[in-house]
Amino acid sequence: MFSRILIANRGEIAVRIIRACKEMGIQTVAVFSQADSEALHVSLADESLCIGPAQAAKSYLNKEAVLSAALLSHAQAIHPGYGFLSEDPAFSALCEEKGLRFIGPSAASIRAMGDKDEARRTMQAAGVPVIPGSSLLSDADEALAWAKKIGYPILLKARSGGGGRGIRKIESDEELLRAFPLASAEAQSAFGDGALYLEKYLFPVKHIEMQLIADGQGNVVCLGERECSMQIKNQKVLEESPSLKVGVGIRKKMEEVCQRAANAVKYEGLGTIEFLLDQNGGFYFMEMNTRLQVEHPVTEFVTGLDLVKWQIRVAAGQPLDFTQSDVRLSGHAIECRVNALPGEKGAGRVELLHIPGGPAVRFDTALYQGYALSPFYDSMIGKLVVHAQTREEALRKMHAALCELVIEGLEHNAEFQIALLNEPEFLSGEYTTDFLQRRGK
Repeated sequence: MFSRILIANRGEIAVRIIRACKEMGIQTVAVFSQADSEALHVSLADESLCIGPAQAAKSYLNKEAVLSAALLSHAQAIHPGYGFLSEDPAFSALCEEKGLRFIGPSAASIRAMGDKDEARRTMQAAGVPVIPGSSLLSDADEALAWAKKIGYPILLKARSGGGGRGIRKIESDEELLRAFPLASAEAQSAFGDGALYLEKYLFPVKHIEMQLIADGQGNVVCLGERECSMQIKNQKVLEESPSLKVGVGIRKKMEEVCQRAANAVKYEGLGTIEFLLDQNGGFYFMEMNTRLQVEHPVTEFVTGLDLVKWQIRVAAGQPLDFTQSDVRLSGHAIECRVNALPGEKGAGRVELLHIPGGPAVRFDTALYQGYALSPFYDSMIGKLVVHAQTREEALRKMHAALCELVIEGLEHNAEFQIALLNEPEFLSGEYTTDFLQRRGK
């Protein structure tokens, strides 16, 4: 087992990883930008090093600075959390080159699943159902030819996109011709890769993801599904597990598909495969996230497993001590993402913080009373997660927890989340990915 790990991230996920490491007896090293000098993860870690100015490109995304910090602090491994360098194959390779263990899959696995075109071809070869779509497009004329073959509406997607970014819904030839050069330029700016491809736009559908973990001994275990259909512009708002629309039969088929997919890329570590589920029970591979997910706490609640600890154990070479038949989903868990509102309303200093308590109520956050929110990073300021024996009980518990949450000094979206919990379509479990779009959100 590692004795010292550097956490190459910030915010609530850095705090989450540090706490897991402390419980495992592992020393931690935090890195931080100049804007994060008073951040909670900095004070919780055993050691902390400043790696650059506020801009993420010059600090948290600066590979050389992160690696230098790890070597200077004598860390044996680097945990990237999610976002930033977590799905960067070049960084994973650099860690290996410098004798550091990247707590995640190999550079080859990240590259295979991060390149959406290669991932589609790999999954098709492994017998995994994929959404009808094109190969990489050379120009707008080729895109038009594929669009006629696939049929509108379609999605124009960036090969290197992720987190809901780099996706455009297209309804006509004229719209496609206008969008193609703009989408390619935006993808080049955002991801350093302007390559695009097309997929059939399936609707109405549910966004279902399957959590898996694979060790270095060839064992792949799926840990149940998460329902992630509550979205605004492809950004998740609320997640739950299990899904009301994924019964034992569909779950077993998804597990078999995920195990084939993981074996196809010799996967090792924690990962998530995302599917679209249609109204007839058919499901289609979208992408694989080769990292820890924001919504991992709902899976932890229903399985009783600490995913961060298992991620570290697997990276250290330990085998899984459970098999697929050992996994049982117990009760129901819901997560609401608590975001600061955009603009001046969301910025400010936390004047008063009250975190809801009670059995199976969890608020993952890096906030503390007196903390000044940085304007340089993501707007998510916490994740409120609850667990109960039934979905109805979980809904009531979440409603009570959201009402009890107090964050004075920052405007946030808790009232919006409360309203979602009372929507009849959500209560019935029938909501699909276009639910909030249909309501003008």
